Amino acid sequence: MKTKHIGRTIGRIFCILLITLMFVYPFWWMIVNSLNTNAEIFGKPSLLPKSWQWSNYVEIFRVQPFARQLVNSIVVAVVGTAGNVIVAAFSGYAFARLRFPGKNLLFMLLLTALMMPIEVIIVPLFFQMVGWGFSDSLTPLMLIPIFGAQGAFSAFMFRSFFVTVPSELMEAARLDGLGNFGIFFRIMLPIAKPILSSAAILAFLAAWNTYLEPLVFTSSVDNYTLPLALNNFNDAYGQPQWNLQMAATTVSCLPIMLVYLFFQDKVTDAMVNSGMKG
Repeated sequence: MKTKHIGRTIGRIFCILLITLMFVYPFWWMIVNSLNTNAEIFGKPSLLPKSWQWSNYVEIFRVQPFARQLVNSIVVAVVGTAGNVIVAAFSGYAFARLRFPGKNLLFMLLLTALMMPIEVIIVPLFFQMVGWGFSDSLTPLMLIPIFGAQGAFSAFMFRSFFVTVPSELMEAARLDGLGNFGIFFRIMLPIAKPILSSAAILAFLAAWNTYLEPLVFTSSVDNYTLPLALNNFNDAYGQPQWNLQMAATTVSCLPIMLVYLFFQDKVTDAMVNSGMKG
């Protein structure tokens, strides 16, 4: 029995190490090749950089306005996330706790946004934004996470949580003289912190990684976000400079990795325990 237990433990450890290697190796390969020359990337494979070209990280800021593009991504992600959480929290509370005509119909229309791929509505969205004067602007990239599918998903998460709050809690708050806004800000939001953090992180990840929207709504290099900028590291002949792309990709991954590293437990707990109830 003891031998079988040891064998199972070794087998589990081996499987965990194998799965970990499958996920870690692509990131390690990216970091290693961000410190190689373009020719060394296609040479003999190595687990360590061959020439340690730290200048690649300096060059990415010289080839194009990478610092400006980094700021663009931060602004789009932060503003889009803040708007997403604010609008979704209000709408989720309204759908869960307020009574008004057509509430169920409006909620069904909201859910249709979850089933509508951005590729289907990107053309009418483009003409709409151009009509509003937002051509070659970051504004559409901030509005889509708020009022698009990601916003609908966040609203669904808040609504699913708020319907699980006991009605007695709201009735007691009304007896204390609180109105709808008082209940929302003093009762509902404090107990919805897991959903707040979950919705914020998911919205931030979606806004940071979006590629199609910047491709459609921006045309000048100064307004590019990082996912679009990564495809712009080419030499004079139009050939990709893979070492610079790897260096730029490493820099662009750092904020996302840090966000998920510090908040992954909150995301998991919110999704498992309360985020998708109701």
